[in-house]
Amino acid sequence: MADVSKTEKAKLHVPDLEELRAVLQTGLEDNFAEVKVSVVECPDLTKEPFNFPVKGLCGSPRVTDVGGVPYLVPVVQKHKEYDMNAISKELELPGAFILGAGAVSSRIVGMNAELMPLVLTEADGRPAVNSSYFSSINPVDGQCLQERYSHKFSDCNFGLLGNLYACEGRPGKVIEVRAQKRTGDRSIVTALRKTLEVQYPDRSLALGGTFIIQRGKAKIHIMPREFSVCPLNSDEEVNSWLKHFEGLDLRVEHTHCFSRHGEGGHYYIDTTPESVQYLGYFVPAEFMYRIDRPEAVGRD
Repeated sequence: MADVSKTEKAKLHVPDLEELRAVLQTGLEDNFAEVKVSVVECPDLTKEPFNFPVKGLCGSPRVTDVGGVPYLVPVVQKHKEYDMNAISKELELPGAFILGAGAVSSRIVGMNAELMPLVLTEADGRPAVNSSYFSSINPVDGQCLQERYSHKFSDCNFGLLGNLYACEGRPGKVIEVRAQKRTGDRSIVTALRKTLEVQYPDRSLALGGTFIIQRGKAKIHIMPREFSVCPLNSDEEVNSWLKHFEGLDLRVEHTHCFSRHGEGGHYYIDTTPESVQYLGYFVPAEFMYRIDRPEAVGRD
């Protein structure tokens, strides 16, 4: 198991929600024909279409960057394995609800695969609830195979890297984003990030949350089941190793997604800009935690 005691913490700028609403409304209009950003009560996420193990995205919101791409390329470091329950303690939030993007533990799963974490971590004798999904390349037909993690495994581990949002999972006020008919060249995630960069150039801030593609298709990638036997030293080599798919009606957390129709993985952008419809709920994080930072600088 990787050493998670190597943790750095930074306080983030947290704008007033109404201020943030206005900023995102204006910024997203540069990338979508129809935009409506509101401050609302978080919907009950235990219900359809989310089916999360908690009701909301509020309560001590924080983000963390665990491990990193240098543990995957140019040469994989399989010993870099992490436990969500231990991560929640490093985030000073034992029992946290954690969602985001990561990779499975190849030691446990027996292969390389994309992980879509949805974990209510253990606390005060309460066992963890792991509602995560993972996606791999089906060896039978070479297509995407999406599976519920708890149907095969009982742990809360992940490997190599994780970009995660954590909170108490409580109801509360959130930013609701409705956007459709993409007119720019940015994904919904990139459009949100670029808007914040422009508005707050000298501040550090982050949004965590979840969004749904209510209509349209998206480009995703899935890492092969086997790690590359050769060092991946360039973006071209990485891209040739990855396998790309296009899916329908995806529900996306951060940059990883899962769906009702059995496809999931790393989200890039929608591929149907004329018809795409997004619905998302976001919260500004109060703190950023960098856990087990690699010495080398990695790729996105």
